[in-house]
Amino acid sequence: MSSTPPAAGPHVAIVMDGNGRWAESRGLPRTAGHLSGAAAARRIVVAAAEMRLSALTLYSFSSENWSRPEEEVRALMALAHERLMNERQTMIDNSIRFRRIGRREGLPEPVLEQLDGCEAATAHCTGMTLCLAMNYGARNEMVDAMRRLASQVQAGELSPQQIDSATIDAALDTAGLPDPDLLIRTAGQSRLSNFLLWQSSYAELLVTPTLWPDFTAADLHAALRELGNRRRTFGSVPAPVSGTAPVSG
Repeated sequence: MSSTPPAAGPHVAIVMDGNGRWAESRGLPRTAGHLSGAAAARRIVVAAAEMRLSALTLYSFSSENWSRPEEEVRALMALAHERLMNERQTMIDNSIRFRRIGRREGLPEPVLEQLDGCEAATAHCTGMTLCLAMNYGARNEMVDAMRRLASQVQAGELSPQQIDSATIDAALDTAGLPDPDLLIRTAGQSRLSNFLLWQSSYAELLVTPTLWPDFTAADLHAALRELGNRRRTFGSVPAPVSGTAPVSG
């Protein structure tokens, strides 16, 4: 068992966008951008573990990414296989517990073997949870969760009246993980792109123009400082600042 104390920081989710634009701006093939993006992911994972985040969720490959050119998809799958194989020991050394979210169907068998192997090899780790979204789409996740619940109702294991937010949480791919506190999107696009739609209901959003391959540990530090400076009320009325009257409405 790892002696590392459990991580206690926030859960950060990141849409790692901009690999292609990074490569194109340098006259390089898009695959070069994905390689640099993988290097960025490695340094951010290690930095996040050192900052003792409770969880880091990375949007690696969406269910919509299958529509990209076949050559690019093959390159992305090969890169995922290589990185998972090569970084398994890094996760163990940093007490990072790995888990996957997204549909298994469609992923190449060698990639699934590496995903499953990383989960098994790091199951004992007690530090940060690294959650990799592979072949993931939030709408697919919610469809699958509703099917699971409907099957339980059909089998008489659950009544419709018992279904509440907690029941749905437990049926999602992210069951057992805290909801994201901060959702970062790189490369300047201001949209969620079918990522953690249910879980991000109260996440703070941060959009940065920095392309993912250029995102650094200092950028992550700055994002966490920004999170710490925000007042999170979760739909309630903010407490009045000392010496001022509360504002109605």
